[in-house]
Amino acid sequence: MKVNVKWGKEVFSDIEVDTTQPPMIFKSQLFTLSGVPPDRQKVLIKGGQLKDDEWGKQQPKDGMTIMMMGSADEIKVEAPVNAPQFVEDLPEEEQNTLETKAYGSGLKNLGNTCYMNSTVQCLYSAEGLKQALQTYQPSALSEPNAKLAQAARELFADLQKGGEPFPPFKFLLTLRQRFPQFAQQTNEGLYMQQDAEECWTQVMYALKEQLKDADGKSAVDRLFGLKLHTQLKCEETGEEFEEDSTVYTLKCNISVDVNYLHQGVALALVDDREKNSAQADRLVLFKGSAKVAELPPYLTVQMVRFFYKVDVRQKAKILRKVTFPLEFDAYDYCTPELQKQLAAPRAALRDYQDKLALEKRTAKQLKTEDGPKPAPVLDAGGSSSAAAAAGDVDMKDADTAAAGPSSAVVAGAQTGRYELTGVLTHKGRSADSGHYVAWTKQEDGKWVLFDDDELHFKTAEDVLALNGGGDWHMAYLLMYKAVTVPEGAVPAAAAAAAAPKAGAAGDSEPEPMKAE
Repeated sequence: MKVNVKWGKEVFSDIEVDTTQPPMIFKSQLFTLSGVPPDRQKVLIKGGQLKDDEWGKQQPKDGMTIMMMGSADEIKVEAPVNAPQFVEDLPEEEQNTLETKAYGSGLKNLGNTCYMNSTVQCLYSAEGLKQALQTYQPSALSEPNAKLAQAARELFADLQKGGEPFPPFKFLLTLRQRFPQFAQQTNEGLYMQQDAEECWTQVMYALKEQLKDADGKSAVDRLFGLKLHTQLKCEETGEEFEEDSTVYTLKCNISVDVNYLHQGVALALVDDREKNSAQADRLVLFKGSAKVAELPPYLTVQMVRFFYKVDVRQKAKILRKVTFPLEFDAYDYCTPELQKQLAAPRAALRDYQDKLALEKRTAKQLKTEDGPKPAPVLDAGGSSSAAAAAGDVDMKDADTAAAGPSSAVVAGAQTGRYELTGVLTHKGRSADSGHYVAWTKQEDGKWVLFDDDELHFKTAEDVLALNGGGDWHMAYLLMYKAVTVPEGAVPAAAAAAAAPKAGAAGDSEPEPMKAE
């Protein structure tokens, strides 16, 4: 339906109203038109004041005129359109916006909503998720998960535009409708701080139910699903137990013996539990561990820093310093079957990286020395003949080296290696207090800090310093992106085998292969 809104001497005509959405959505529309923030708006319908979360008896009718009162934010006077303006003459905030516009927008804090803002900014850095949301078409918007997915789609589209920070009203309200725990308030009526990991998990759950690939399978499963295979054995009875499961976060447990991420991950994969024994007819202890059976394009790691402290009735924080890397190798946590599948792609990637490094060293040497010298002759795999003759093998990765280049290797194949692209951090002593921010790596390699509505450039060294050990921001959730086999790493034999044979397609001659 469409309504008219009278605000002072101004009248806004034919405003679309959807009463299936909370009134705050309508107020957000009025904010866009008038500049009056929702908390200052007094919207009168049929003599009653419209609330934020429900329409109640104030149901509008098509074509009716509604009264709004409230003062707008101060409007900045814009400079003449044709007036020349230099970047250094702009206010510092505007200069920063111009520099960071290509990386998205900040999100205004709507009252202890930094947990949501940081979650959104980290998820927005996953290109695969952006693509899945762009093509999302809800079948029924009456379904709560569909509403949240649609709100995420619209929010990602707004972030894509860049520019000034904006308030994510619709996404917040839809999140609170779907998961009421995020609408908890204090005795004073203020919205409470929430756990960002819980927000991340719930949003992913809702999107998993809605985002589907062309084959009807979950896009979230494909992008973030980590398949585990668990093997347990009871020493007392000799019984064995196996199970397969899908998780969306790899845990990093933190104890007094954990100083590095790989130690915490290994500790978390240990799975000792009590189960009913058919032989003993009672609960017995089964011991074992889980192994990764399938790796996703995006790997999320949770630093398990919070635990419930009974005496203070809140989630207390483990401040211990745990170092995490910019590049993470999941190979050691995989099943033997998966390790075998990863061997050839890992060898192809390593050879390709060695080739690039050798070319870089050679170019540098030619540039610095007096006269040009012949470059080392490279074999088909990209290694120098001298290195090959000396049998130069990296024993740390001997299993992948033994695999060698294989015609089975294809571009985009998983290698088990990942690069860090997002970090959600927390500053404070409790998960339900303090402050959350997001640090994301952009396509051009720059790191950007999203602190609600503020964006700042950071370095890789700044990110690595988020490892804990004090009251500064420390990593809580890590997002890694898979390092796959690049096009240039596919062996020539494989490329030739994949190319169409002469005469196979309308007797047309195949195009000659170009040298890299």
